[in-house]
Amino acid sequence: MSAESPFVSDVPAAQALGVWREARAAAGCSPRVDAVLMPVGAAVGRVTAEPVWALRSSPAFDSAAMDGIAVRAADTVGAAETSPVLLATGDFAVVDTGDPLPDGYDAVVMREHVHRTEGGEAELRAAVPPYQHVRSIGEDISAGELLLTEGHRLRPVDVAACAAAGVAELFVRRAPRVVIVPTGDEIRPIGAELAPGDILDTNSMMLAAQAREAGCDARVTEIVPDDPEAITAVLLEATREADLVLLIAGSSAGRDDYTARVVAGAGVVAVHGVAVRPGHPVVLGAVAATPVIGVPGYPVSAALTFDIFAAPMLADLEGAAPRERPSATAHLARKLPSAIGMDDWVRVRLGRVRDRLVATPLPRGAGVLTSLVRADGLLVVPSGVEGHHAGEQVRVELLRGLSEISRTIVAIGSHDMVLDLVASALRAADPLITLASSNVGSLGGLVALRDGLCHLAGSHLLDPATGEYTLPYVDRLLGADADVAVIRLVHRDQGLIVAPGNPLGLDGIKDLVRPDLRYVNRQRGAGTRALLDHELARLGIEASEVPGYSREEHTHLAVAAAVAAGRADTGLGILAAARAFGLGFVPVAQEPYDLVVRTGALSDELLAPLWALLERPDFRAEVTALGGYSCTETGRRIR
Repeated sequence: MSAESPFVSDVPAAQALGVWREARAAAGCSPRVDAVLMPVGAAVGRVTAEPVWALRSSPAFDSAAMDGIAVRAADTVGAAETSPVLLATGDFAVVDTGDPLPDGYDAVVMREHVHRTEGGEAELRAAVPPYQHVRSIGEDISAGELLLTEGHRLRPVDVAACAAAGVAELFVRRAPRVVIVPTGDEIRPIGAELAPGDILDTNSMMLAAQAREAGCDARVTEIVPDDPEAITAVLLEATREADLVLLIAGSSAGRDDYTARVVAGAGVVAVHGVAVRPGHPVVLGAVAATPVIGVPGYPVSAALTFDIFAAPMLADLEGAAPRERPSATAHLARKLPSAIGMDDWVRVRLGRVRDRLVATPLPRGAGVLTSLVRADGLLVVPSGVEGHHAGEQVRVELLRGLSEISRTIVAIGSHDMVLDLVASALRAADPLITLASSNVGSLGGLVALRDGLCHLAGSHLLDPATGEYTLPYVDRLLGADADVAVIRLVHRDQGLIVAPGNPLGLDGIKDLVRPDLRYVNRQRGAGTRALLDHELARLGIEASEVPGYSREEHTHLAVAAAVAAGRADTGLGILAAARAFGLGFVPVAQEPYDLVVRTGALSDELLAPLWALLERPDFRAEVTALGGYSCTETGRRIR
C-alpha cells in the first residue's frame, strides 16, 4: 500500500466482513472471549458459554394453582346445581395458590365456587376432573431438561428460569473489552475551551456508549496527536487489554491521515475503503492478535461503522447472534437519489399517514449527527440501485417502535422555526406525541400532501399573478374542490439577513446585483425563493445578475449560519433566524405562513393537540418572543 494510493479497494460491506474475519484468524485473534463463572442474578446481558441443564423440576411438587379447597375428584361425581355434593370436613383441605397438594387429593376447587355450610361442610354444585387447578410436578421445567443452549444472550426471564431450575451459577462469556483511541491535533476533550478549528471529541463518547449498549466494557484513551509513532505506541498498548480497538479519525486520504499506514506497520490491513456511504474510508485490520477498526472521523460515519462492522464482530466474540432491529415497509415521502456503487445508509423520519407508514429522508451528510438523533429508521439503498421515487415502497430498519411512530405528526414543506416550538410544546404536554418536520420547500410539501405522504404541509408560496399566498397553488396542485383546509399559523417578517451592523449598507433587494456581494439562496420550490423571484421580477432584475443566486440552503437557519460564518454576505430569510445568530436584518416583506391539511385531519385525534396548542396564549407569547412573528391570526381557518 503506497502513500499515493491509500485505498486498497471499495469492498462491499458483506465481503469486507468476511475478508476481515479471515485476516483476524490468520493474525491469531481469538475467536471467542473467555468463559467465566458468574452468579445467575448477575448474568443478565451475558452470553451462555455452555448449555444450561435444569438441576431440578419446577414446580418440584404437585401444587395448588388457585386459592380454594383440595378434593378427590371421584368424590365430586354427580354434583350439579339441582343435586349438590356435600363434603365433610375431613374430605377436603383448604389450600392457597402454590401450596403443595395434600396427599390423597388430586384436584382443587376455586374458593368462589365453594359454599360452606354452617356445619363446616363444603357444598359443591359441579363435578371437577382430576388435576383441575393443579400444577403438576415439572409442569414448567423438568429436571435434566435442556433449558438454554450455548450462545444465548441472557434476559431477565432467562435467569429467573435458571434459578427456578436450581442453577445458581452460569458459565458465560465475559464482556468484550473495547478500547477507543481518539487521534488528531484539532481534537479537544469534552468541556474544553475551543479555538477556531478545534473539534470536541464527541465520537469517543458516542462509540463508548455504543459499545456499552452492546454489552461491552469500554475505555477511552487520552487524545493522541497526529504523529504516527505516538499513535502506534498507544495502539500497541491498547491491544494488550482490548478485544477490539477503535482508532478514530485519520482513516481517509488527508495530509495527516495515518490510520491505515499505522495499522499496516504494526500489523495487517485487511480492508481499506468499503462500499458504504457514509463510512467509506473505514480500515479493518489486526494488530498483535487484536482486531482493529480505523473509524472515520465524521460522526455519522463513526456511528454507522460501529453498527455495520464492530457490532457483528463483537457478537462473534461472544458466540452470539448479532442483535437485529425490527423492520417495516414504508412509502418514501420524496424522491431519494443515490449513487451507484455504494450501499447508501439513509436516515429517515417515520409516521403513519392514512394507514401507510411514510419515510421522510433526513439530511445525508456524514457530519450531520442530528440526522441520527432525529432518525426513526435506517434505509439502505443497495449499491446497484440509483435511488427511489416518491411513494415507492422501501424496507426500513426501525430505531423506534411502531406504536411510537403511529403518534407522529408528519409535516413536510417550508421551514419555519415556529414548527420547532410546536414540536417541543407537543412533546412536553404528551411524551408520546412527535412532530417530525422535513424541510423540502412549500411546493414539495403541497405535492406530498396531494400524494398522501404527510399530515400537513407548511406553505407560504406567493402567486405573482394574484398577489395571494398558498391558495392559488393549492387549487393548481390539489384542485379547487379538493377536501383541503388551510390554517393560518403566523405572519412573519422576511428580509435580508446581513452581518451585524449591516457593514455593506444593504437597503433592499435592489442591492443584490452589486458585484461585491455573495448571496445565498433557498432551494427551488421554497416560498422564500418564490418571494425573491417575485421581487426581482418587480424590479426588472434577472436572476443571473445576483452573485450566488444558484447557491442553495434548505432552511432559514442555514442561510443565517452561512452569513454568520462569513461564507456569504446576505440571504433572504426570517427575522427570527437572524436574531438566533445575532445578525442584522433588512426588512423586505411580511408574509403569512400557513398549514395545509386534509379536511378530515381537523377532527383527527392525532392532530387535536396541535389545534389546541395554537389557541394557547402562552404558546403564542413564545412565538412572538422569537422576533418577527405576529400571532393575530394564528389558528384561523383561511379555507
